[in-house]
Amino acid sequence: MTAVDLPMPTLSAAPPVTERRRSRLIRVANVPVGGGAPVSVQSMTTTPTANVDATLQQIAELTAAGCEIVRVAVPSQDDADALPAIARKSKIPVIADIHFQPRYVFAALDAGCAAVRVNPGNIRAFDDKVKEIAKAATAARVPIRIGVNAGSLDRRLLAKHGKATPEALAQSALWECSLFEEHGFTDLKISVKHHDPMTMVAAYRRLAAACDYPLHLGVTEAGPPPQGTIKSATAFAILLAEGIGDTIRVSLTAPPVEEVKTGIQILQSLGLRARQLEIVSCPSCGRAQVDVYALTERVTAALDGFPYPLRVAVMGCVVNGPGEAREADLGVASGNGKGQIFVKGEVVKTVPESKIVDALIEEAIRLGEQLAPNTEEEENQA
Repeated sequence: MTAVDLPMPTLSAAPPVTERRRSRLIRVANVPVGGGAPVSVQSMTTTPTANVDATLQQIAELTAAGCEIVRVAVPSQDDADALPAIARKSKIPVIADIHFQPRYVFAALDAGCAAVRVNPGNIRAFDDKVKEIAKAATAARVPIRIGVNAGSLDRRLLAKHGKATPEALAQSALWECSLFEEHGFTDLKISVKHHDPMTMVAAYRRLAAACDYPLHLGVTEAGPPPQGTIKSATAFAILLAEGIGDTIRVSLTAPPVEEVKTGIQILQSLGLRARQLEIVSCPSCGRAQVDVYALTERVTAALDGFPYPLRVAVMGCVVNGPGEAREADLGVASGNGKGQIFVKGEVVKTVPESKIVDALIEEAIRLGEQLAPNTEEEENQA
């Protein structure tokens, strides 16, 4: 019996893609959150908010990286005083992050912030202030994010559950939402963050089943890359694949621009956002006849910020290299001191190893110029 005569197994149909959870729509200025809107990417500034120029500079960098909503910390009166200028000059919606002092909530609403994040677990007598906050937020037409963190869980729930369990996190958020609901305010978004991805996943599943508020996903204190990246990607992939999640922040001990880049890549990998530039590269092995690591780093650096959706393959041997390069929009299969350059599946040239990067950049620019008219036309139609 030949290979072609072998009986083929019957393959069951692939499971359907989970539909997005139906959540109510809120608006953070011009960015819709929930209600079927695309999952948005957020970050948080690391500058002292009172330093208006430095904060606006960092917001501009985040905006250029693709950030759609930015949060700023408001731990002092000086920070609160800076909010009007920051909210007015930022190109993306600004959320004021409030802890400990409820009076800063009202300052943020007066300053024109697009939303306010409150942490009920560490704001003194927060429950007693809900009526006033609901009234002021209604008047300003500004949504409130109930942000529950494992590290600052309400003492009453901590005593009841012993630690920040998924039940405790979800119960805290739903309790605070119920207080706002008593005053007719439902323009709410919820987050329940924990450093452990699976605890966080369990808490969000509970929330998703218990309410229709939009959910802000995050693994808090996730740590530096790659640990923080892996923890966030793990939790986000599980929840977003189940249709849970309306906006995300990747919390990293790294410059906030890296949070945005990582968040966008996670959404692209899950098919929740159109892909942009993608580098496909082999992990290298004993068959490699070029320094794949160095070559990939050089190609990645040279194409940093490339604005068109190309898949670029950087391959180091003759086993998988030609096939992967052929499948990409643009690629190189390297070996024996030279590289074959592929464009749309066809070999267009063979160059010495020292010229591979230059050849790839040249062809990338050529492909980008072909895509540019279509992209501009689509933007004009939108």
